[in-house]
Amino acid sequence: MNDLALLLTPEGRALLDEVRDTEPARELAVATRLRRDHPAELVSAALGQARLRQRAVAKFGAEDAGRMFFTPNGVEQSTRASVAAYRARRLTELGVTSVADLCCGIGGDAIALARAGIRVLAVDRDPLTAAAARANADALGLAELIEVCEADVTEVDTAGYDAVFADPARRGGRGRVFDPEAYSPPLSWAVETARRAPRAALKIAPGIPHEIVPPEAEAEWISDGGDVKEAVLWFGTGAPGAVRATLLPGPRSLLGRGLPDPAVRPVGRYLYEPDGAVIRAHLVAEVAEEVGGGLLDATIAYVTADEPRPTPYATGYEITDRLPFNVKRLKALLRERGVGTLTVKKRGSAVEPEELRRKVRPQGPNAATVFLTRVAGAPTMLIGQPLA
Repeated sequence: MNDLALLLTPEGRALLDEVRDTEPARELAVATRLRRDHPAELVSAALGQARLRQRAVAKFGAEDAGRMFFTPNGVEQSTRASVAAYRARRLTELGVTSVADLCCGIGGDAIALARAGIRVLAVDRDPLTAAAARANADALGLAELIEVCEADVTEVDTAGYDAVFADPARRGGRGRVFDPEAYSPPLSWAVETARRAPRAALKIAPGIPHEIVPPEAEAEWISDGGDVKEAVLWFGTGAPGAVRATLLPGPRSLLGRGLPDPAVRPVGRYLYEPDGAVIRAHLVAEVAEEVGGGLLDATIAYVTADEPRPTPYATGYEITDRLPFNVKRLKALLRERGVGTLTVKKRGSAVEPEELRRKVRPQGPNAATVFLTRVAGAPTMLIGQPLA
């Protein structure tokens, strides 16, 4: 708290501007110089905040990250701005004008909601985190729409709000928490809170078992740039039991149709690698239907087909070679093709990509992708090129 209070003073803000682009290798020299004119505590706080802002650029963009205030946990756990903006748009489309943001962290979701014109009550029980959220609302000119409250979310009355958004903490003293009932607060509490609200969205880990999704909720898995970021349980959308995978940028959403698992079939000329959100949402069958394909193996989410049918929900490759797993044969083939840039993908294989690259030592002007997988249970290598 003291560090943040120091940084919010005129001297602290000026110092933050001065050290904003400091490279890690220069920190000691910069700190030594600045301590001649500023208190050591303030210099340390400014350099620490500058490091956090640099890390936050990937989530918030350079402009916002350069003005915001972060805690180490806040950078790690906050929602990526593109994902938060997408969720805020969904809420506005549902007619939501006010949201109780429970477990708000440093305010990433509250910022997106406010920018969408939604009035926000942002609640967090940690004093430093709540102070950072308040400072961020002020720094981004959103203080009129964001009210920050330092409180236990289980004691907050949300009755006056159109919707509830909850993001229970999924990290403890020993790292990431996988049991939803070990979230803070537990998922069961968040679900009961959502059921009492007109509408609600609960941010959860993408690895949540499908069988514990409440039947009245819509479950959505979201990826951004191909990386799975989170799952969301939606309440009050009018689509109980629906399952969707949403890909950003876009957004593009694939809705589940309850299709049976695709059949296993022989390797075709084309291979499709579904987006991670599609796989997490158990919608590989929908992708297989789109491309007219089937599975290489009953337990692996690679789809094979005989025709090129582009889909936004999977990356397509043209397969040129199929080999039983054999490093020497792969090395000889890559040398023959002049492959120097080798992308290694794997599912159902214990071989590590970097280990394989070291063994085959690719050299040459060409590029290729090798899939380490199983075909009808047998370890197999498939070599190909991405579809244009």
